[in-house]
Amino acid sequence: MTDDVLIRVQGHAGFISLNRPSALHALTLPMVHAMTEALLAWRDDDAVKCVVIDHADGRGFCAGGDIAFLRHSAINDNGESGRKFFHDEYQLNHLLFTYPKPVVAFMDGITMGGGVGISQPARCRVATENTKFAMPETGIGLFPDVGGGWYLSRLEGRAGQFLALTGSRIAGSGCLALGLATHYLPSSALADAKMRIASEDVERIDGILGTLSETPPESKIVETLFLINRHFGSDQFEDILASLEGDESEWAMRELATLRSKSPQTCKVALRQLADSIALADFADNMAMEYRIASRVIVRPDFTEGVRAVIVDKDNAPKWDPATAEDVTADLIDAIFAPLPAQEEWKPL
Repeated sequence: MTDDVLIRVQGHAGFISLNRPSALHALTLPMVHAMTEALLAWRDDDAVKCVVIDHADGRGFCAGGDIAFLRHSAINDNGESGRKFFHDEYQLNHLLFTYPKPVVAFMDGITMGGGVGISQPARCRVATENTKFAMPETGIGLFPDVGGGWYLSRLEGRAGQFLALTGSRIAGSGCLALGLATHYLPSSALADAKMRIASEDVERIDGILGTLSETPPESKIVETLFLINRHFGSDQFEDILASLEGDESEWAMRELATLRSKSPQTCKVALRQLADSIALADFADNMAMEYRIASRVIVRPDFTEGVRAVIVDKDNAPKWDPATAEDVTADLIDAIFAPLPAQEEWKPL
């Protein structure tokens, strides 16, 4: 067990509160295991009617996974311990997705990477004025995992492809508009919401959150959806770059500059990932695909270099390899997506 996750039952609700404020509650493997154990114990416990996932102290909600640990694994054990992290984290993601009891996630703050993986499977996903949602993996040479292929590919238009490639942050209002959140509450109402969820009829959860909801401000991403759909309409990264290059507007030039700073390999992986995921009928198949990708990209040069540039040296000047979109071959992408040996394939709990 770990003190980085606080597990308790209050009323008829099981509470999972992330408690690693020094790292914005980024997930470690012991945290993943503690959450999984609690969910498995509560699944067949008639006294626990629902589950609440939130964060304890400090800024929240969850900034992702422990990428420093993953980089250390890539350098020191050829990704073995990193693959274990991905494997078990993805089992947690799938457990939440298939959980038989209502799960409510309070995304009151930074919600990125691993934080997306534990909030998007929830039946109710609550955004606030503090919510900052992103899948920023193209900036560190990883890819939008933890179910990102499933969730992003199913958003309106090409919003998912835009978020996957650019890593753009969207506010709580944007989360609600795109369906990434089901409710928008002021943060001042969260304590009341949690108390009522733990004490009132479980069938009332939607009603409780609806009663406490407020109208969010206008969403910036909704205002630009027509541009996103126009320029991010292709599943070929080169086509997207060319489309933006042909538009001299300030928005297009800004997004083009953003894409030029990202890992070309990761951008191509993300586009293939979302295109493949939308054709899948089972979330478990999506997670098996993402585990294959994770097993390969963790030991590719871009991941260690991306984390070095953003987290270790903080020079924000990664040297990607391959360096350009044209240099990322179809054979390389196919190899990243190829099946693993049968004994290494990911399976749900």
